[in-house]
Order: sequence, then structure tokens, then C-alpha cells
Amino acid sequence: MINPIVKGMTGDEAVAWAAKQINPDVIAAYPITPQTIIVERFSDYVNDGLVDTSYIPVESEHSAMSACVGASATGARVFTATASAGLALMYEILYVASGMRLPIVLAVANRAFSAPINIHGECTDQMVCRDASWISLFGETAQEAYDETIMSFKIGENPEIMLPTMFGIEGFIVTHALERVDTLPDKAVKDFLGDKRVIPPCCTFNPFAVGTFGSLVLQDNYMELKRQQEEAMHKAYYVTKNVMAEFSEISGRNYEIIEKYKLEDAEYAFVSYGATAGNAKAVVDRLREKGEKVGTLKIRLYRPYPASDIYEALKGIKAVSVLDRSATFGSPATIAQGDLAAALYGKEDVPTLHGYINGLGGRVLLLPEIEQIYEQSKNYHEEGKALTQDWIGYRR
Repeated sequence: MINPIVKGMTGDEAVAWAAKQINPDVIAAYPITPQTIIVERFSDYVNDGLVDTSYIPVESEHSAMSACVGASATGARVFTATASAGLALMYEILYVASGMRLPIVLAVANRAFSAPINIHGECTDQMVCRDASWISLFGETAQEAYDETIMSFKIGENPEIMLPTMFGIEGFIVTHALERVDTLPDKAVKDFLGDKRVIPPCCTFNPFAVGTFGSLVLQDNYMELKRQQEEAMHKAYYVTKNVMAEFSEISGRNYEIIEKYKLEDAEYAFVSYGATAGNAKAVVDRLREKGEKVGTLKIRLYRPYPASDIYEALKGIKAVSVLDRSATFGSPATIAQGDLAAALYGKEDVPTLHGYINGLGGRVLLLPEIEQIYEQSKNYHEEGKALTQDWIGYRR
């Protein structure tokens, strides 16, 4: 373990500081609340000569991701950040980045979609991108924002993976909250990542060599290329585990793709991701004091989905309350609940699943409301209901 350098930072500042230590070759920047501080702080580092990154101010998020694609295709280490509508505007190019196997890293300040216009925290923006062949992580705190910035480069740049990575921190709840962050020395970050990407020469654009990038591929070979992406995504599960284990050793912070809390003897459980996980732990503590056998599971790695780990953690549990800060309309399950149901389907000794859409547009999910969710899920289970969906914390 390396002794930390303690700083007070917001989540956005923690991401920017990690990016400064990484010193990527290229950053394409476009500001959007609540992500703006990330690219603003990094522009200060550029101005002050603390990095030698090529900093490209662009006219839109579509252009930002397009610039990242071009830079990454040359072998550059590339980073950008966005939120909400900006991520939606990038959506077309997200598929270009993953299809060309370019390990770009993207910080997402999770924010609600319009309309109506809202600038506060919600994870629907990142959830919409879960099928774009990007490795996808969520962070609970400013500390995790810092750590996941660094780990994301190591995961995506692995020669066996070569896929882009996004990680999300909730708008204002994490992006603008001042917290203690234990940072690593610059040398430790450089030793962990290496100075440059290590990639095969055949996979880098070179004006002096023959090659084809982003070409037209029709029905004769398209499916084979998509299958290769799927295989890389499966490998990313193991690579992410290894990277988190390696980072845990140098940082002293225990990182796993899922985080279990008081599940050993639990009969009921919460499942969550992002900042909501902290409140879930607090409620578990309160319920434990009342004699309730309850625990909680946080999903840190969302794509590739850690189905086997989640099953092992939840088998034997009676009922699970899925706390989902995202919305899908007209579906029989919430987004996180649907993935969880698919992971558990056909397995033995699995819980009933009860999804709760909450916290949209930055609304706070209160601890008493989480306790109410717990009681409601117990009632559903006792009534024999296997799959339910509710909205919680809204005015009727």
C-alpha cells in the first residue's frame, strides 16, 4: 500500500485531478452542467503547464467524441467527459468508438434528460448506453470518482479488451459535493498505467502504413466483428476484476466489481448502484438495530454485467428491493431490475425482485422511504408476488 496524499475535492475535481496525473495525450472538451468543472479544471492544468495534453475545445459533444475517435485511432491515450443531453448527442459516435475498438475513457456526470429541462442527478443517461459495447462503471463517492478514472484506462487499454470505458457519478450529489479524497502520488499512477498505451502496430493509424479504419462492412463480415466485441466484453469481466485487485493493493481500498454489505445472514436485501448505495448501507444499519436480517449489494461494474457474482451474493435471499435512479417507460421492470431478473432467471433459490424507480431529476430518496421500501418488499414477498415495479418518493 502506498501512503495517500489527502485532499478535499468535489467529485468533478477528483476526476480532473486523476486525469492530470494520467496526463492523457488528448482531451476533447465541451462543457455541460454538471460535468463542466472537470474540463474547466483540466484546462487550468493545461494553462499552468502541468500537463502536455493536446486540449481540443469543440463545438458539441458529437464533435468531442468524434475527435476522441480520431485521436485514439492514432494510438493516443484519450479522455473526455459529458452528461445527459451531451451523452445523447454522442450516442452515434459511441458505437463508432466501440466498433473500432478504441479504448477512450469517458466520465459521465449523470444527469436527467429533458424535457422538462433539469440539470440534477439521475442515471438514465448512462443506462441508455448500456448496449453500446462500452465497459460501464458507477461510482458512489468522490473517492470512487478519482479511483475509477485511473482504473478505467487500465481496463480498456488491455490488449485483450481494446474497448472504451465510461464511469458515472451522479450530478451534484457527487460531482459537486466536497469530500475527503485519498490521492496517489503521480509516480504511482504512472507506474500503474504506464506512460503510453501498449497496442499492436496493426491497430494504430499510421500514414506510412497500409490499413483500413472504420470501413464499410456489409453482411459478409459484420456479424463476425460484432461477435468479437462480445467476446472482448466477456473478457473485460475478468480484466476488470484483476485491475481492481491490483489497484486495491496499491491504494489500500478494497475494490470489487460488486460490493456486499451485511449479506452473510441476510433474509432480505437492497440492490443499488452509485450514490444510492451509501443510503442503502445506512438503512441496513438502522434495520439491523431493530433485529431485521437485511443486507445490501452495490453493483460497481454494470457492463459487462457480473451475473454470476450477483447470483452467488443473492441466492438464498427471500426478496430484493432494487433501488433504481433511472427510468424506462412501458417496461415490466425497472432498468436495473430487468438485468437482475435476466441474471437470476432459471437459477435455484433466487429472491423475488421488487423494483423502485426513485430520485429522478435529483430528488432525494430519504432514509425513511428506503425503510418503507423494505417493508413493502416484504409484503410483496409474503403475498407471493415475484416481480413488482413501483415509483417511490413522488407526489400523487
